[in-house]
Amino acid sequence: MPPKRDERVWSKLVRVMFYTPGFMALLLLKSGEPASFGISVELLMLSSAAAVVGGLYVGTQSSGASADNSSKIGAWSGGLVIELLSVVPLLSAMPALFHELAHSTLLHTKAPGAVDVTLGMSELLPAMAILPFLVYQLAGFGTLHYVVPKIVNWVINVGIFCLMMASYVAFRAGHFEVERRISAALVVAMAITVLYGVLKLRKMQATYDANCPPKDEK
Repeated sequence: MPPKRDERVWSKLVRVMFYTPGFMALLLLKSGEPASFGISVELLMLSSAAAVVGGLYVGTQSSGASADNSSKIGAWSGGLVIELLSVVPLLSAMPALFHELAHSTLLHTKAPGAVDVTLGMSELLPAMAILPFLVYQLAGFGTLHYVVPKIVNWVINVGIFCLMMASYVAFRAGHFEVERRISAALVVAMAITVLYGVLKLRKMQATYDANCPPKDEK
């Protein structure tokens, strides 16, 4: 089984993951262009809503005598939901979000004679948060590390990175339908992975209890 996690830390993270993407989605609704901001808003709202679902899992965590297989994996399951269905959509939306905010005509009114500065590749700076996330996943910190074999973990996370980059390239090229399909594929893949992970954790807990029955409290 994975090591014990402090559910209080995950509960605090739920608050951050709920308010931050939700606030940015509302900001983007005010400042984005109608043809391109919709996917980013969808990803941000998914990130915010998934954090609440992750909190529901964490809230069921229990290790007492009355705990069952489901409640014993509450923190791990909640962590898996937050990692894959909250953090991944948030990181995927970051590059497009920054582009929209930087070029918003509602937030930035040009002064007479002002020079339009092209940001170029610097727009990818917010996407650099993907790198420590990949280290988190591949170095054994993530919950997925305990659920799937190492090679599968690498395949999933490399796939996450590739789909994020492909989505941003499609966004910058103006292929919004392609961007939508790539983002949908990423979200569906994360949802399937979370479903498999939660069921696998429950099975692992049942096997663990069968081989090492919990002792009765004195």
